[in-house]
Amino acid sequence: MPLLIGPLAHPLLRARLAPQAAEAGSLQGRLEGGGLAGIAADGWPRFAAGDEDLPLWQADWTPALRRYAEIFGLVPQSHHGRELLGLGEAASDAPEWQPELAAAMADRLLALPADRPAGAIRKRLPMIATWLASRRRAAAETADLPHVGPAASERVRMEPVEEPYAEYFSVEAIRLSQHRNDGGWTDPLARAVFVSGDATVVLPWDPLRDRVMLIDQLRAGPLARGDAQPWLYETVAGRVDAGETPQQAARREAVEETGIAISRLFAAPHNYPSPGAVAEYLYLYVGIADLPDGSAGLGGLATEDEDIRSHLVPRAELTRMALAGEIRNGPLLNLALWLELRHQDIRRELVQEGKTVPAGLPPSWGDV
Repeated sequence: MPLLIGPLAHPLLRARLAPQAAEAGSLQGRLEGGGLAGIAADGWPRFAAGDEDLPLWQADWTPALRRYAEIFGLVPQSHHGRELLGLGEAASDAPEWQPELAAAMADRLLALPADRPAGAIRKRLPMIATWLASRRRAAAETADLPHVGPAASERVRMEPVEEPYAEYFSVEAIRLSQHRNDGGWTDPLARAVFVSGDATVVLPWDPLRDRVMLIDQLRAGPLARGDAQPWLYETVAGRVDAGETPQQAARREAVEETGIAISRLFAAPHNYPSPGAVAEYLYLYVGIADLPDGSAGLGGLATEDEDIRSHLVPRAELTRMALAGEIRNGPLLNLALWLELRHQDIRRELVQEGKTVPAGLPPSWGDV
């Protein structure tokens, strides 16, 4: 019988994994890291010497706890004859732990088919967490939006969702009935949704040199469609990982894909690019950056098989390309046109914030 410790002993996880667990005293020490416990396989805290009293809970190996531990690769660790469950080798600089997200992860993992290999699920933990974090973000951000009619909970009846395809991305098969505008209910409808989680999109712009940085990389969608040019001009973009904000993701992706730092983000209208069948939500930003000659080059993470090339383009040329139909990437097209409309306002705001006007530019730089 293991002793639950740290995040695994939290009431939200205990209730799902070992509801009959009983208090079993405490252990003196301290826990380092653990900000991604229950979210990432390597996110569990490590035990270290210290003077904190860490609560322990005696638990049976319930089917839920055994399956959960197998998915995360958790094994009991022996400390002075006690078998502690809930420890790993997490880095001490992990973000603050999110118990509600960890609880949602537990619910999701335990609901997956029992015959799905634990190792296969473990490989998908980052994307599962990204998707659940996206769902929580959507609920929080849209709770107060005006409705054209009754809330979704009153207009849609859904059967349990199935997941016939689950790799890096996944597909959810949904059966639902909708309350029609004429007052009746539809027969059950089958829908398939491509699940990828929220993403952040940022267009780096240097307002002093009035140029942007674009990237290109091979894209599977245009390739599958038969596009003769599946390398598209596009923006910096990437998934919003569980535990970070869209703004943090924008700054992180800019460094990973281009090596440049974003000093300030201006939010453009966020949106669903293809809501009929894709659950992706995009957070769009223009990012203020220093883009001198020579700042473009090659980038991307080898661990993600990225092969990215960046380009410096005058903002006026980007606008021309957008209006001429030469930009075929939707988020870039949106940001190009939005920046054309807003670049003067952004310049004025930067000047009002006290940004330095470089030598050689007139004092009225921000009053264009």
